[in-house]
Amino acid sequence: MAIKYQYNKTSLNELNRQLSMRVRSLPTIKSKESALRAEVKRSKEKAEVLYEQLNNQIQSYERIAALWNEFDHRLLEVKDVELSMVKIAGVQTPKLERVIFIEKPFSLFNRPFWFPDGIKILKSLVQIGIESEIYYQKMRVLDYARKKTTQKVNLYEKVQIPGYNEAIRKIKRFMEDEDNLSKASQKIVKTRQQAPAV
Repeated sequence: MAIKYQYNKTSLNELNRQLSMRVRSLPTIKSKESALRAEVKRSKEKAEVLYEQLNNQIQSYERIAALWNEFDHRLLEVKDVELSMVKIAGVQTPKLERVIFIEKPFSLFNRPFWFPDGIKILKSLVQIGIESEIYYQKMRVLDYARKKTTQKVNLYEKVQIPGYNEAIRKIKRFMEDEDNLSKASQKIVKTRQQAPAV
């Protein structure tokens, strides 16, 4: 990115203002990046723990897998998943509030005795599965924001701050050279004026 400037005091002041703004905001952006990095890691670990928990629970019910063939899957339905948005380091992320289920009524006399327990098991599995997915989604949102923040840090550190420093240095040199030339020409004019007329 080429920094546009002119060789005058106004441009110098503007460049100094832009530079100081970037230098001041760089530590904040860096801390945001590290906070996002930590949150991405935390969300990924939580999602993996929930996914592992889901798999362990499913495996623990494999011994009664034949019973699930009798289960009427229309008895339980997910009506809605309520989410709220939580800001983490200035980034909106989803948070699971609750899963709303619809339980269809059924006769305890006409169905196997374990159906109420089966509904509880399914609710638990669905809750864990949805929560795991929410954490994966949160991780993706935070990771995207972290990548953008890292790009901004790199832009400031490696491109803009050095670019502004270089532009300021060039303007100062130019203005010093102009000042020196002006003083030299004034000396020459003064010396000619003071010299006796020939």
